[in-house]
Amino acid sequence: MRSLSGAPVDLPAAYAMDRPLLRVNFVSSADGASTLNGRSGDLGNANDQHVLGLLRQLADVLVVGAGTLRAEGYGALRVSDSGAAWRVGRGLPAHPRLAVVSARLHGLGPEHPAFADAPVRPLVITVDAAPAGPRKALEDVADVLTCGDETLDAAALPGLLADRGLPGVLCEGGPTLFGALAAADRVDELCLTLSPWLAGAGPDRIIAGPPSVPRRLALRHVITDDELLFLRYARPVP
Repeated sequence: MRSLSGAPVDLPAAYAMDRPLLRVNFVSSADGASTLNGRSGDLGNANDQHVLGLLRQLADVLVVGAGTLRAEGYGALRVSDSGAAWRVGRGLPAHPRLAVVSARLHGLGPEHPAFADAPVRPLVITVDAAPAGPRKALEDVADVLTCGDETLDAAALPGLLADRGLPGVLCEGGPTLFGALAAADRVDELCLTLSPWLAGAGPDRIIAGPPSVPRRLALRHVITDDELLFLRYARPVP
């Protein structure tokens, strides 16, 4: 892949992750849809998947909502062998941890591959009002943390993870979780892959939830593979 000027790009350097940092990663159609044929993956290509894998390799923890976990067919979180070697060489565990966010724990169970096959014990982030039965079952395969009373306390989420030694956070959504983090002003970066598809009316945007205060981001880079645009936005430097 290259910059718009045509120069080849060192992707690990382009996406280097300072800590603490909460980075959100999404793919979007040219007309703003978050999915094509019901899945975000259909908007991308092999290069988008490569960037996705790189962002996971750089992170301490991958945060994802339970709805996205189910819709996108997530399995156990593993980086490539080369990615694991890169992490170990820098004093990191071979694989990042997975943190699944769910207030009601619907559709989550210890048999899910994201838990049953995980190379590192995952986290489940829920609320005080979560049902006791599913919570107890998940405690056999994951560390279950509380972050909020009846709804997620998005403002407290980065600190909760940092306190467990996980300050480098990558969030892959879904849109409702992104909306909650944006409303709480906890998004430090947005990595956005822009796809050439026109999805048409119907699919959701990459962000959802009640209205919140608009916040301006600064463009850090634009990379292309002559099909997709890979955009990195960050909080403006004070």
